[in-house]
Amino acid sequence: MSKPSVYVTRLLPVETLVMLKERCDVEMNPGYEVLPKEELLAKLAGKDAVLVSHTEIDEEICQAIQSHCKILASYGVGYNNIDVDAATKYGMYVSNNPDAVTAATADLTWTLLLNAARRTIESDRYVRSGKKDWGPTNMLGTQVSGKTFGIVGGGRVGTAVGKRAKGFDMKIIYTDVQANPVFEEATGGAFVDKETLLKEADFISLHVPLLPATHHFIGANELKLMKKTAILVNAARGPLVDEKALVEALQNKTIAGAGLDVFEHEPDLEPELIELSNVVLTPHIGTSTMDARIQQGEGCARNIFAVLDGKMPPNCLNPKVKESC
Repeated sequence: MSKPSVYVTRLLPVETLVMLKERCDVEMNPGYEVLPKEELLAKLAGKDAVLVSHTEIDEEICQAIQSHCKILASYGVGYNNIDVDAATKYGMYVSNNPDAVTAATADLTWTLLLNAARRTIESDRYVRSGKKDWGPTNMLGTQVSGKTFGIVGGGRVGTAVGKRAKGFDMKIIYTDVQANPVFEEATGGAFVDKETLLKEADFISLHVPLLPATHHFIGANELKLMKKTAILVNAARGPLVDEKALVEALQNKTIAGAGLDVFEHEPDLEPELIELSNVVLTPHIGTSTMDARIQQGEGCARNIFAVLDGKMPPNCLNPKVKESC
């Protein structure tokens, strides 16, 4: 009896697919680049499931694969690249990985924050260049301990970031669409409105999904409300920040610095960002640990296996599909 077939839309570490291969025949795009739509459709023909990584799955694709595909399993927590409504319309489940990426993303958030605050990237370059004037006025940074940390988004990642802040004796404030008792119990954080957070926080970190309401959540007006000594961190979604406005704020020292793992039009970014010394840049590596990659692969496998067994996937984004089955 032939195994169910799964297509993986981008190259992933082979270790992430061990569990999936135990039960399914797996074909994977051998490169990081997203396939052109016509080529992608050819690859998806006859596949029972699709493991989606940074690939747009629109209504045209959903319609084309509806007769055989049972689930679109997002490799990450984000799924704005998948037309969930279209998938629902054509009877396919959509799932994501909300838990697998939490710890790795929280760790990377803190990496960006600390590097931006203490200017470690600049300092590394300084030492490597052979400079010897290591006096007490050199490479002055921003102390993190005891400061006010503003967290935008009190969900899984925001909570994990806040829990790490407790070790730095920070005052934690947060904002979201509503207060979250789970966040508050875990972090001791206080719920405030957006304006209060922007004005009071020494460090601001973004942990909300990309929605019409959160697009350019941080723009020119918000940056002007922030302290001149503040540092902004974004390891969530690039378009949460108006990148042009951020460049201007960093150039003019409207804020002190930033740490960015995501960009508005990645992999492209505003050219001026590259020239600025008060911003730390990483290439969307928030989940780039082997531990997280394996957990993501296993999460996708569990979601796919559930659907193959006639059940709803554990991390289902469109449970209405079950009603039509």
